[in-house]
Amino acid sequence: MVAPGVPIAGLLLLLQYGCSVVAVELATGNPFPVVQEYQSVELSCIIKSTNTNDPRIEWKKIRNDETSYVYFENTIQGDLRNRAQVQSKSSLVILNTSRTDTGMYRCEVAAMDDDKKIAEISISLTVQVKPVAPKCSVPKAVPVGKSAALHCQESEGYPGSSYTWIRNGDPLPADSKSNPKFINSSFTADPKTGTLLFSAVTKGDMGSYYCIASNAAGSATCEEQVLEVYDLNVGGIVGGILVVVLVLALITAGICCAYRKGYFAGGTKSSGQK
Repeated sequence: MVAPGVPIAGLLLLLQYGCSVVAVELATGNPFPVVQEYQSVELSCIIKSTNTNDPRIEWKKIRNDETSYVYFENTIQGDLRNRAQVQSKSSLVILNTSRTDTGMYRCEVAAMDDDKKIAEISISLTVQVKPVAPKCSVPKAVPVGKSAALHCQESEGYPGSSYTWIRNGDPLPADSKSNPKFINSSFTADPKTGTLLFSAVTKGDMGSYYCIASNAAGSATCEEQVLEVYDLNVGGIVGGILVVVLVLALITAGICCAYRKGYFAGGTKSSGQK
């Protein structure tokens, strides 16, 4: 029986709050923060609701399938000991970030006075690293019509760098046939590997080359190097080969003649000798 004068709606509201479950609940302002190396970043872990005055806060880091403590028993742990702090009760602030800070971080809260006593939230941190000057390899001289490969690589940047080759101040496309300016050339440029490959060089491919390695954090270049392209003198090569063959033939004939005349031990004696 409902007591006289008590509205049904009020009774339902009273029952709803009286039977509600008090549970610790977490939220974050950014589950995927991105920061450049040496800058600071906040991994926000916000306690939205709890009935516990002093919940226990822990932070863990998961990297390469290994889990380690970052914040345990109110103390920063590991390599973040002098580079991090907890603020607003539960958020983790990393100062002077390093590339090794990239990974998954888990905020865990234990609220023993709540009906649901444990809550956790995961935050994926990416620390971007600017590329260093790449190592570039450019052939000094290549004959017309021959293939040639130019290489550019660096391994410090994160995310991994993409590569662009520059010739005489002009950026080269991924395929020479895709740009009318380079239609007379025959090259392909791989932005992932940094390799610039010519199937058959021409005089127009001669010039100064350098490479740019770039990612979201910045870019770096290598020093210019000159590629020379020269004509291959086929007639001269053939003539040289013929001269060598002729000289070898004359030497062979001279040796045979000397052998017959007995100038070499064990050779056949000339007629008239006893």
